[in-house]
Amino acid sequence: MGFCYWCGSSSLKPLLLMVVPLVMVMALTFAFLNGPSSNNNNTLVPLLWSSITPSSSPNNSSSLFINNGDDNKTMHAFDDHHMFFFNNLSYFSPPPLSLPEQYNQTEVVDHDISKTWASSAPLNESYVVPQNMLIFFSFFVFPFWEQNQTEVVDHDISKTWASSAPLNESYVVPQRKFSILDRTEAGLLQARAAIRDARNWNQTLDQDYVPIGPVYRNAKAFHRSYLEMEKQFKVFVYKEGEPPIFHNGPCKSIYSMEGNFIHAIEMNEQFRTRDPKKAHVFFLPFSVVMMVRFVYERNSRDFGPIRTTVKDYINLIAGRYPYWNRSLGSDHFMLSCHDWGPETSFSIPYLYKNSIRVLCNANTSEGFNPTKDVSLPEVNLQTGTIDGFLGGPSASKRSILAFFAGGVHGPIRPIILEQWENKDEDIQVHKYLPKGVSYYGMLRKSKFCLCPSGYEVASPRVVEAIYTGCVPVLISDHYVPPFSDVLNWKSFSVEVSSRDIPKLKEILTNISSRQYIRMQRRVDNIRRHFEVHYPPKRFDVFHMILHSVWLRRLNIRIYDD
Repeated sequence: MGFCYWCGSSSLKPLLLMVVPLVMVMALTFAFLNGPSSNNNNTLVPLLWSSITPSSSPNNSSSLFINNGDDNKTMHAFDDHHMFFFNNLSYFSPPPLSLPEQYNQTEVVDHDISKTWASSAPLNESYVVPQNMLIFFSFFVFPFWEQNQTEVVDHDISKTWASSAPLNESYVVPQRKFSILDRTEAGLLQARAAIRDARNWNQTLDQDYVPIGPVYRNAKAFHRSYLEMEKQFKVFVYKEGEPPIFHNGPCKSIYSMEGNFIHAIEMNEQFRTRDPKKAHVFFLPFSVVMMVRFVYERNSRDFGPIRTTVKDYINLIAGRYPYWNRSLGSDHFMLSCHDWGPETSFSIPYLYKNSIRVLCNANTSEGFNPTKDVSLPEVNLQTGTIDGFLGGPSASKRSILAFFAGGVHGPIRPIILEQWENKDEDIQVHKYLPKGVSYYGMLRKSKFCLCPSGYEVASPRVVEAIYTGCVPVLISDHYVPPFSDVLNWKSFSVEVSSRDIPKLKEILTNISSRQYIRMQRRVDNIRRHFEVHYPPKRFDVFHMILHSVWLRRLNIRIYDD
């Protein structure tokens, strides 16, 4: 017969009835005493953002990501339309965009750029089960747990981590102080989101001008991008250097854009900042034209003195400021309308490879990269202003089919003269205009104006045609037209390859009268983007150059060391 403690001994029953309640009271007391205190943070532990360089690009076959040099400091992207690639560069984007895995731990940026904060509901938020509840359940329900164990319930994948924190403590990620650069990047993030969203909303009202129509690749996106630029874009102009090579340039020649831009940006109060910490980009204010005039030894074909000047200047500013080395030049830009502008950029490898080069000579066969470089319109300001050069008759009052007059230099112009000079009344091609015939008068009488390359791909005839309402015919190989990331050149110009010059009349006569009238009106619509004003006016050539630089800056992410 077995022995039963509950019924075999009358002396044990009172003892057991007293001990069991005592054990339960002790357990409850222990759980209560170890409850939450004011020093514990047993609510959400937000995962704060840290600047982790992405190891891989987001999955999108339409975008090309370019590692811009060393140390993964910057990243460029470009889409099929030379636009500003908003879909893949948001390190945290509002829905419905999805994020790559490595961006789960991220800073949440308010669309009001004045605020940056750690969200109370981060992407990968983790709840910490209160310690007193763990102790209660482990004592009465589960097998006994070691006291240094904390269960963490992840909202993406449920895990159980052994915490090294002692009992009744939860790990808190240390707060990171946001730098001025962090806030600058947050503002760019907000701009990207606003530009992306503009495609799906009504056009923004604007008292001066509202971009619209097929002359733009995406009118809404361009307008929102332009407004965002006006709201926050800042340029720091290095003060180092002395005229005439620095802070100076020609304003009355075929190279006039160099001097005009340098003068305009240095006088500008809206976009120029005196505080480099607040700048989005940094301008290198040297003039290649002035270096050719004052540094280059005439007829020597020796670029050494020019390269040495540029190299010494960049070494100077890199020693005085941290910004060149911080980005390896990716947020710096130079501007040149001289044929030797690209050659000058070879002075420093990172200037050619990383920096934004604003060039008239936008020749892709010579290293011009439209994902980071900017095509600059060549404007021949003979008198220093555009007064008297703008405007022309309507399409119905233009009697000449096509017109060209100019010197014979480069590989394309000799072909045009050989094929068409004095050969056809409809195609007026001249090496020299007859005495008494006005060049601008011929532009205004012509439906199409031939704009062939010379020694270099750019030609001032493109802007001359636009000024006079003549549809430009671009005859050039490897040329990227100005502002082609915004403007749809096929809607208001004709592109002809050099091998099709013999078929020029056939190509132009195949354009119907109705289509030509539309193209001619579109030329008038986009003329404002090529006009030079003192002081600059909204949407003019100065602002379009800035906007092109702004787009390139939107596509890189700069990190503090």
